[in-house]
Amino acid sequence: MIRSKTMSRSKTVGDQLRSLLGDGVVADDAETIAAHAGDKWFANHAPDAVVFAESTAQVSRLLRFASENKIPVTARGAGYGYVGGCVPVYGGIVISFARMNRIKEISFADAVAIVEPGVITGDLQGVAREQRLFYPPDPASLKDCSIGGNVATNAGGPRCLKYGVTRNYVIGLEVVLANGDVLRTGGRVHKNKTGFDLIGLFVGSEGLLGIVTEITLKLLPLPPARATLAAAFDKMSTAAATVQQIFAEGFLPSSLEIADHFTLEAARSDLGAALVTPGNAHLLVDVDGQPESVRLEMEKLRALVAAKNPNSLEVATVEADCERLWSLRREFSNSLRATGLTKLNQDIVVPRSRLVELVEFAESLQQKHGFPVAAFGHAGDGNIHVNIMADRYNRDGAVREKVERTLDELFAQVLVWGGVITGEHGIGLAKKRWWPQATSEVARDVHRRLKGMLDPDGILNPGKFVE
Repeated sequence: MIRSKTMSRSKTVGDQLRSLLGDGVVADDAETIAAHAGDKWFANHAPDAVVFAESTAQVSRLLRFASENKIPVTARGAGYGYVGGCVPVYGGIVISFARMNRIKEISFADAVAIVEPGVITGDLQGVAREQRLFYPPDPASLKDCSIGGNVATNAGGPRCLKYGVTRNYVIGLEVVLANGDVLRTGGRVHKNKTGFDLIGLFVGSEGLLGIVTEITLKLLPLPPARATLAAAFDKMSTAAATVQQIFAEGFLPSSLEIADHFTLEAARSDLGAALVTPGNAHLLVDVDGQPESVRLEMEKLRALVAAKNPNSLEVATVEADCERLWSLRREFSNSLRATGLTKLNQDIVVPRSRLVELVEFAESLQQKHGFPVAAFGHAGDGNIHVNIMADRYNRDGAVREKVERTLDELFAQVLVWGGVITGEHGIGLAKKRWWPQATSEVARDVHRRLKGMLDPDGILNPGKFVE
């Protein structure tokens, strides 16, 4: 049983940690505590102290101390989670990896990167690109989120369609267990079947089973060419049907994104109407590879989309122009927040055959409950971000209850279709309520037993979906 934050202690946690680790890495001032009490979701709870870890050895000493004293420990990357995953619900210690941000090695010959968990995803991509290497996972917050956070949630992004998610690139991990032991699993080889898939166990575990201090990532050759297609339609259902036809014709784009009317209107209001083409639905398609194959593929894709009579159609074949078309997509979340409504982002996933039905169901929720619904995201793999846009969410309990009922309906329908309640953000606190509905008793029991074996005192990120 972890110690309660309210229990009397002869020395504060901060004082004990300074004695253990030194003054330079421990903070318990009000400003630092407040900055590490939450993420991008709405929950917030102050830790007793924050440790700015600088080495695996420090993390090991800290966890051995925390295990002996039954003090909760919550790991934190860049704080860009969307489900309250790094909120220290029971106080205790937050380990920040802001200082463990070194790219230790990038090897062109082995096509690997070895990084610390605090490395920013976009920074890794940039350094890899300089060596003609490619790290595909690209969450929308790539300029701000960390590789450690990506590993914790098995983060994805638009390029998941062709290239897969974070788990597909992690080939080695260094993990500090709850008792302070350091586990190294995997390595720098691209194929490895030595024992159980321990890497798969820790990737996506949301900091409940161990704390990652080093990651070895597989890299790919950098595709020499790229092209982007952007189109606008009158109806979201037409855009969704176009997605289905793209696959039916045998194409596998690197990215395939859609956005609905409310999302586009928010972007027009926030960014200016001149930057958003007229229409109620937006389609964005990326292809990459060798120059000749990219040119031929995009010609065929353009003809396919043009046959759907879009309101507008634009193709870019130069990197800067491709990024210009993508800049609109990357601003959707910020534009929705700029409406002044509370944005409740649900990263649900449905089988691809249900894409049109999901769009129609989201529209029906808006009509039934009165909340605007903004749907956009990764149409290619069925991972659509359905955002409930609520007024007075943080001030009115009745609004929050109504939102919960709306989400009950959304998640229930997604599960009926064989979908899942989260594709890349995780469970955290935001979706803890629906965890039992989304899993079987047998699956939950396996989770509990794994947690109990690796963290018998429950000190790692307590209060989340596995108690």
